[in-house]
Amino acid sequence: MSGVTRATSAKVRLRGLLNQADNRTCADCGAPDPKWASVNIGVFLCLKCCGVHRSLGTHISKVLSVALDEWSDEEIESMIEVGGNSSANSIYESYKPEGYKKPGPNSSNDERRRFIRSKYEEQEFVKPSLRITSGRNSYSSSSVQSSISGKILDTILSHKSDGMVEFIGLLKVKVVKGTNLAIRDMMTSDPYVLLTLGQQTVQTTVKSSDLNPVWNEELMLSVPNDYKPMKLQVYDHDTFSSDDIMGEAEIDIQPLITSAMSYGDPQMFGDMQIGKWLKSNDNALMEDSIVNIVDGRVRQEVSLQLQNVESGEIYLEVEWLSLDQ
Repeated sequence: MSGVTRATSAKVRLRGLLNQADNRTCADCGAPDPKWASVNIGVFLCLKCCGVHRSLGTHISKVLSVALDEWSDEEIESMIEVGGNSSANSIYESYKPEGYKKPGPNSSNDERRRFIRSKYEEQEFVKPSLRITSGRNSYSSSSVQSSISGKILDTILSHKSDGMVEFIGLLKVKVVKGTNLAIRDMMTSDPYVLLTLGQQTVQTTVKSSDLNPVWNEELMLSVPNDYKPMKLQVYDHDTFSSDDIMGEAEIDIQPLITSAMSYGDPQMFGDMQIGKWLKSNDNALMEDSIVNIVDGRVRQEVSLQLQNVESGEIYLEVEWLSLDQ
């Protein structure tokens, strides 16, 4: 693969992450359409908050432009592993005092500076046991893995404490495509997919006028200890009225998780089948869904017949990321 092709592919993956619903607003002030990112924290930022992040120094926040700067594969992987603004904020704002008001898009620079320094430099809103307390020298601008982003993946899976939810792992869900989706406008629809697990909701981009959309978008969800089936819904985006439902389905994630946990570290095994979610009259599967170890990762392909709608199928690829991984 040529250098140009690799660079283009990396940019596409970065754009896909930016298009996730939680990444379409600034992680710190909620301003729409952020064009900057903190690579070692793993969040997307607006121009105003970006300026404050730069003032913190690269040992705390290394800022890059999504469109203008060159990104290394390591930097892009770091952003994808964190999963975006929601995952990062679930750590950096988990102990934010009740009633504490974050800055908004129109807040003053002083308000932004106070909040951003408290959030990242002082780590005032992070669970105390997770704070990095060894001072600025504990950060390294030369290595993304030694920065805060590496710690986020560990702490997303932290134990329940003072009302915090205990997470046992992550689901990386690739929404591949939809076929034969229902018409909700005059002749077509503008579909997007919504995934819900526990209190978390993530969504794909909207595909305009497309009944057979191809997304190939990866969405990340944390899996709580008392997990239930993941809910999938497809909607037609409407500008001037409420979005119309285009079908739904439930995804039983237990076969994937129990199979993965029974085998432990998947990198110790070659490619093999380790489990199966069986098609039945009680679920939306179009065919049996096989759980495999592929290239050291636990993955499952899922094809769903949308329910409570006249037509439509959705195809997913689901990957389990355990606490050890």
